[in-house]
Amino acid sequence: MAQKKLKAAIIGPGNIGIDLMMKIRRSNVLELSLMAGIIAGSQGLQMAADFGIATTDKGIDGVLAFPELDIVFDATGASAHHKHAPLLKEAGIFAIDLTPAAVGPYVIPSVNIDEHIFQEANINMVTCGGQATVPIVHAINQVSPVQYAEIVVTLSSRSAGPGTRQNIDEFTQTTRSALIKVGGAEEGKAIIILNPAEPPIMMRNTIYAQCDTAKINDIVRSVEEMVSKVQRYSPGYRIKVPPYADGDRVITVVEVEGAGDYLPKYSGNLDIITAAAVTVAERYATLKHEGAI
Repeated sequence: MAQKKLKAAIIGPGNIGIDLMMKIRRSNVLELSLMAGIIAGSQGLQMAADFGIATTDKGIDGVLAFPELDIVFDATGASAHHKHAPLLKEAGIFAIDLTPAAVGPYVIPSVNIDEHIFQEANINMVTCGGQATVPIVHAINQVSPVQYAEIVVTLSSRSAGPGTRQNIDEFTQTTRSALIKVGGAEEGKAIIILNPAEPPIMMRNTIYAQCDTAKINDIVRSVEEMVSKVQRYSPGYRIKVPPYADGDRVITVVEVEGAGDYLPKYSGNLDIITAAAVTVAERYATLKHEGAI
């Protein structure tokens, strides 16, 4: 029997919301039924309408009034999601939060996709930096316990829209927390750098992990295996500088090239989080079809 598509909505028709729309339209198990915003005639709402997707400029109220939604992707901002989360939960709608609000537990598909999806009504996709770096810290920690992880996310300033800039503090706090809670580090720190260089640079993520480096060869293999897992949903994710030992630290650099669905390929920071969010939604849809949820 063919799997019935779950009906999804997106709140926030900005760059992330539009890129999500492009990805969901390709899905075999998700149907994008609604695009919601608060500014009538915005580019995202107009593009959705052109695709034959229902739209509303009533924001969360328009979403709650729409019938039979299964999943809502929130691509607004941290403060907005704090308001949306309890309303979506009350409505019985599974929420995938792409803001740094961290209302629900952190989910990184390559690390813990099934850990929370069975019992939680709201899951958080951490941040773009978290999606790119937490898997590497986790991979290192699987071989050698990480006492301290520090990550430096460098991305093109063109890839940082108003939402990203308004949530910089939440970005660093949420990413740091995920390095500990999901990555396994005892302590962590996250730094974001917006680079105005022209032409725009690809997203690059430098990871420093303080640990016992005696098993560096095993660490390299673990990181390579993790990169392969991430590439299943983010093909442009790759090692730029292979892991190497520097005293009591392992250092590595990963680069993320976007798929170019809507955003430029240098916007790998936005692409990896939208790809991860759709991966989680499709997993949720499959589990629901199988009766596991």
